[in-house]
Amino acid sequence: MLPLKQFQDFIEQQKLFVRENRILLAVSGGKDSVLMLHLFKAIGVDVGVAHCNFNLRADEAQRDESYVALLAKNLGLPFYVTHFDTKKYAAENKISTQMAARDLRYTWFEEIRITKGYDYIALAQHQNDAVETVLINLTRGTGISGLHGILPKRERLIRPLLFLTRKQIEESVTINNIDFVEDSSNASTNYTRNKIRLQVVPHLQEINPNLEKTFAENIARFAELETFLNLQVNKIENKILNKRHDGIYIELEEIARLNPQKLLLYELLKPFGFGENVVQEILDSLKALSGTHFFSSTHQAIINRRDLVIVEKNTSVTSNQFIHPTTEKIAFANDEISLKFTDDIKFEIDLNRAFVNADKLIFPLVLRNWQNGDKFIPLGMRNPKKVSDYFIDEKVPLHLKSTTPILVNGNGEIVWIAGMRQDNRYKLTTATKKVAIFELKIK
Repeated sequence: MLPLKQFQDFIEQQKLFVRENRILLAVSGGKDSVLMLHLFKAIGVDVGVAHCNFNLRADEAQRDESYVALLAKNLGLPFYVTHFDTKKYAAENKISTQMAARDLRYTWFEEIRITKGYDYIALAQHQNDAVETVLINLTRGTGISGLHGILPKRERLIRPLLFLTRKQIEESVTINNIDFVEDSSNASTNYTRNKIRLQVVPHLQEINPNLEKTFAENIARFAELETFLNLQVNKIENKILNKRHDGIYIELEEIARLNPQKLLLYELLKPFGFGENVVQEILDSLKALSGTHFFSSTHQAIINRRDLVIVEKNTSVTSNQFIHPTTEKIAFANDEISLKFTDDIKFEIDLNRAFVNADKLIFPLVLRNWQNGDKFIPLGMRNPKKVSDYFIDEKVPLHLKSTTPILVNGNGEIVWIAGMRQDNRYKLTTATKKVAIFELKIK
């Protein structure tokens, strides 16, 4: 007899799906996925069968594809198949063959799910797979999420066989005379997972014959622990992360008060790609001078006086943009500058707008980043001032110094530090006949 009751109970307990959902089954042809297919067929859920040929095992791979195609046909189920040049993909992306196969199949499964109207993708991983995954994660180094290994449900992926061990699957397949194909690579120790399964797990089972059950209980605890941690991190995030248009600010004093400090800061910075080593560097530098930078693959964190400021990388330098009399608007980094002319000689106090004597403008104007040595005469003053000194006096955050748009006249004089101060030489006077209004819009 098929373990139908346990199967249905697990689906209900884990809230994997509802009967009205359509499920795409990932079927390799091995005993695990074939048993999963028969279980779904037996409970009458609308399913389709997806099979990946990775072209790694020559004739054996074609045998698997033919077997799954025939099985789907005999059961009257839709069948989807694709072929990958897995080794080429691995070489191009400089990753292992196993990782390449994983990336390729998950991407393709999601494409089929969307285009063919399925709600979930079902994978036939079981308790032993979960044990192996945790051991691999522990060996390579992991956070809390790695301790719970494989979850029954994550977004559109479901794993309805996690209530079964490998031994139980083998017994069920034998009792019910279910045919399947054997992947010869499962016996090879060239792969990390196989080494764990064939050489490590048997020794652990000698110590604990109920290894799978123990791991299942531990995994459930770790999953609950991660949920609890995420709730606490969300509370802290809402309290101390100040999201502004120019970046995310965290007061250094708030970081100093975190407890446990490294764990919580790591969880707060993880979405921005910062690893544990960088997090430790940040903690070691809380009293460092302003301007100290830390980098992830996508972001940079900057100690700016009393704050740690997080911004996206590669936003500090933007190529010069030219403004002509006919220019209505122009993009600059994450900002936009618009221009219009008027005969209404009127000045308004608005940091995001500059009211400039148009007769003094020499086109094309240049919109650029701040440069070392830049000077201007702040509106209302008579003497030149270095822009760098102005930034210091105004306590402009370090990361904004290099991203603030500087509007420069054709003669090289600064007209406006966008969003901050315009130059006194270009102010409106009683002699002004035409006004150029520049407006900064932050996207």
